[in-house]
This record gives sequence, C-alpha cells and structure tokens, in this order.
Amino acid sequence: MPVTRRLLIVTMIALPVLGTILRPALAEEPDVYAPNGVAISGYDAVAYFTENRAVAGSASHALRWRGATWYFVSAGNMESFEMNPVAYAPQYGGYCAYSIAKGTAAPSSPEAYTIENGRLYLNASPAIRAVWTADMATFIHEADAKWPSILGR
Repeated sequence: MPVTRRLLIVTMIALPVLGTILRPALAEEPDVYAPNGVAISGYDAVAYFTENRAVAGSASHALRWRGATWYFVSAGNMESFEMNPVAYAPQYGGYCAYSIAKGTAAPSSPEAYTIENGRLYLNASPAIRAVWTADMATFIHEADAKWPSILGR
C-alpha cells in the first residue's frame, strides 16, 4: 500500500478521535469577538450605559470574562461589570449584530453601537448601524434565533 494512501487512512481514523479528545478544549474558546484577546477593541462596556458614548478603557483596569480581556476607564466601571457582566456586555459576543441576524459572524466597530431595551448592540460600521436601526426589532428577533449556533455551538 503506498505511503500516501496509508497516511490518508490513518488521518481518516485519527481525525474523529482527535475531534472528540479536543472538543472540551475547543469549547473553551471565547464566544466573544476579541481582536488580540481584548473585547470591544479595548472600549469600556459600562461607559456605553453611563456616558452614552464609546470610551476607550485602560489595561490598568482590566479583567477576564468569557475568554477575553475587558478594559474599563475606572475601577468603578470594572466593578460594575464584574458584578453583572451580562447587563453590560454587548449582545452576540460583540460581533456585528446585523451580520448575526443575517447568519454570519462579522467584526464590529466600538463606535457603531446602539442601546435598545437596556442591551448593547455593536455593528460593523455606522452605515451598517443605520440599516440595523431601520428595522431593529426584526433584526434582533432574527439574531436571537441564530446566536450562538453561528459559531458552531
């Protein structure tokens, strides 16, 4: 039997076994959009609610949650997040909410945000945000139905 055929057979047998062994490790991957491991590109999730604007956080006020590092402008904001992260974290892991509604996971921009019914939604750009806000209720319904299965979970 040629070496390439033998390698193919071994690979076909080994991959399902490796998938089973590695599944717990893969489950630990973050479901948060975090370029370079930092959620919301380093912006403070709490400031969206308290200052009604996007404010860059600082590595001096940082914590880990859901596999990503989150930055805050102050110890107070960090503590507020730590006490109730679900209240402040962007929906759909911080991926573009419109893209989630459409069935894909796309990066978001911290400046393109909306707060609706006490929830933070991020979009890929101000132009996408304009589309999102034009029919937000429908898009939220669609995104809620598709999240988190889009990430294969």
